[in-house]
Amino acid sequence: MLYKKPISQLIKEAGTEGGLKRTLNATNLISLGIGAIIGAGIFTLTGTAAALHTGPAVVLSFILAGVACAFAGLCYSEFASMIPIAGSAYTYAYATMGEFLAWIIGWDLIIEYLFASSTVAVSWSGYVVSFLKDFGIHIPANIAQAPYNYDSTAGTFTPTGAIINFPAMFVIAIITTLLVIGIRESARFNNIIVVVKVAVILLFVGFGISYINQDNLVPFIPDAKGPGEFGFDGIVRGAGIIFFAYIGFDAVSTAAQEAINPQKDMPRGILGSLVICTIIYILVGWVMTGMVNYKELNVPDPIAVAVNAGGSSLFWLRFPIKIGAIAGLSSVILVMLMGQPRIFYSMANDGLLPAVFSKIHPKFKTPYITTIITGIIAMAIAGFGPINLLGELVSIGTLLAFTIVCGGILVLRYTSPELKRPFKTPFFPVVPILGMLTCFYLMAGLPWHTWERLIIWLIIGLIIYFTYSKRHSHIRKGIVKFPVDPPEPEL
Repeated sequence: MLYKKPISQLIKEAGTEGGLKRTLNATNLISLGIGAIIGAGIFTLTGTAAALHTGPAVVLSFILAGVACAFAGLCYSEFASMIPIAGSAYTYAYATMGEFLAWIIGWDLIIEYLFASSTVAVSWSGYVVSFLKDFGIHIPANIAQAPYNYDSTAGTFTPTGAIINFPAMFVIAIITTLLVIGIRESARFNNIIVVVKVAVILLFVGFGISYINQDNLVPFIPDAKGPGEFGFDGIVRGAGIIFFAYIGFDAVSTAAQEAINPQKDMPRGILGSLVICTIIYILVGWVMTGMVNYKELNVPDPIAVAVNAGGSSLFWLRFPIKIGAIAGLSSVILVMLMGQPRIFYSMANDGLLPAVFSKIHPKFKTPYITTIITGIIAMAIAGFGPINLLGELVSIGTLLAFTIVCGGILVLRYTSPELKRPFKTPFFPVVPILGMLTCFYLMAGLPWHTWERLIIWLIIGLIIYFTYSKRHSHIRKGIVKFPVDPPEPEL
């Protein structure tokens, strides 16, 4: 279970002809990151975190989550520049800590991407229903929300009377089709959407500053009412919940095998998108909680609520805000649905999943079978899953992935110091150690119910690993020939 995949083999695979198509430049990668980061976190979960856990101190939660992401982002950048191949944290774990941990992280990433796309699709549905309502088009509630709501504090479900969330399923079907057609077309679509939603958010911040009521920002950190409810403990809980919003730079790393110049452009894409989005998040959290009392923000569309608080003079902003939210959430779904099939693709290439998962479309050069499978499963989850349950699962899965990546940098620096590193994580070993500690600290702040579901998910993964993956592993079959990197031939 400790067999490692040779770095030289990974690099060779990255340059193999007939694989994924290299079409993405640094701008595309930064745009992909922004497309994934600015979405449900800013348009929905910011309000939930402020109302239930942090109050105006949601700004501090964003800073705490951003710092943890910065540590992880630096580690991701080193890996992505060294090993420019699809697979993200799964591939990095395979090269540094062995097959077993690689399987664990690959299985964990399914929670991160598959559930993330479903979570955002649910949020997209809420904004679309509200938008259409403004034009007199009413979508019945029984086909526009999940059959159950979830109470994260008590860990209980309550029926809503609804049957299915059809709009959420519809958007996943459309974007899945787009992703099958091609990564270049998907990237162009994402670039347009990113421009639209960033422009809308800047409008909200620019005009909203004038409507901040200082009374709404006092007390900045409300008194603690219980575990995870306000006070410093609430800030940590809030950071753990909104961490969901930061998984975009991880999604950038899954596209490494489709980057034109991954050694230079992957660090730029990962770190550039992270810095830009953290600044935007802090500004939006401050303006939002300044415009309206945090207690009123536990709604699917908190930015729209803040705009309404500005009165008739800001009424004109409601329409662009909803357009920006719909566009923004669409791009997040796109990037998440793009990331998951590439994880499957890498795992299938290693024999840990059936070979059908690694098939590339002969015309479009995309992993079309895994894209379609991912889309179908995501549709089912989005149609029936409550958003807060899905969001917490994504956050804990993301934090676990980041922790393992930071640990992988520590291992590889000591075991293979001679490897070429186009980008080096600075202040080693402080940065990866702090990355591991901060990510695990945020995991510890999430409810025990979320930990239970993560453990159950990992147990299912272990069963699959020992019954199928271990027996079909390609590296395991070739371990006698190549226990380590094969030596250079003698002249």
